[in-house]
Amino acid sequence: MDIDIDHLRGWIGREEVHAEPLTGALVGRFNATFDRTSSLDDGAEAPPMIHLCLGQPTAPTTELGPDGHPARGGFLPPVPLPRRMWAAGALEFHAPLRIGETVRRRSVIEDVVLKEGRSGPLCFVTVTHHVESGNRRALTERQDIVYRMAQATAPGTPSAPPAPEGRSRRSVAATPTLLFRYSALTFNGHRIHYDRSYTRDEEGYPGLVVHGPMQATMLLQLAQEVRGTPPARFDFRSLSPLFDTHDFTLNAEEEADALRLWTARDAGPVAMEARARW
Repeated sequence: MDIDIDHLRGWIGREEVHAEPLTGALVGRFNATFDRTSSLDDGAEAPPMIHLCLGQPTAPTTELGPDGHPARGGFLPPVPLPRRMWAAGALEFHAPLRIGETVRRRSVIEDVVLKEGRSGPLCFVTVTHHVESGNRRALTERQDIVYRMAQATAPGTPSAPPAPEGRSRRSVAATPTLLFRYSALTFNGHRIHYDRSYTRDEEGYPGLVVHGPMQATMLLQLAQEVRGTPPARFDFRSLSPLFDTHDFTLNAEEEADALRLWTARDAGPVAMEARARW
């Protein structure tokens, strides 16, 4: 496939802005999804990572692509590769979001890079989100989105060794209900998270795919639980997919200046790795 990378790099510097009030009702749905509790009153601090549920694209159903994502073009470059996933991210937290405030996100395309992977061409799009809450700088987030070719079998790391068990460890039941709830929270129409026949027949996966952002959210929650306070910086990277065919674990291990975290299914390789710093 010929990919005009110079054309795609013309999207570098493009911006879009979304704003949405952060309500106690949304916090309640977020907490219910993750089996957590917190104040729902105006002025209270909202849970970290809830910004991923705000200001999401609202393309009409008729403008969605076959995978359930909005059709290519517009803010994101029209990469011709058919499969899109969130590969990695980095967050710096400056101040908490607060219930009752309007959260504003300014998104900027920072880079578009074409690489060659084991399965063919890979196109990486880097987006930086600048998030404000009530006109205060709240967080800065970098997202690395990867586009790849369709293939008969799903990508993974079958030769990777089984993940170790962390000193702090939690088990998560990867149910279709959990995946559906998180898709609904984030208004995410990507069919790999809820449409089993599409996921199996079109993308080559054995089951529904566990969201990368949801794994990242759970790992940050574990970091907050271990240290007693949310981190100031959180970096993560997806290494292999998780599916609803197996439960998975959240793991944490202390390091000299950070907390190392990862997800994995039983006897499986590391799926997502992360580091939290305070």
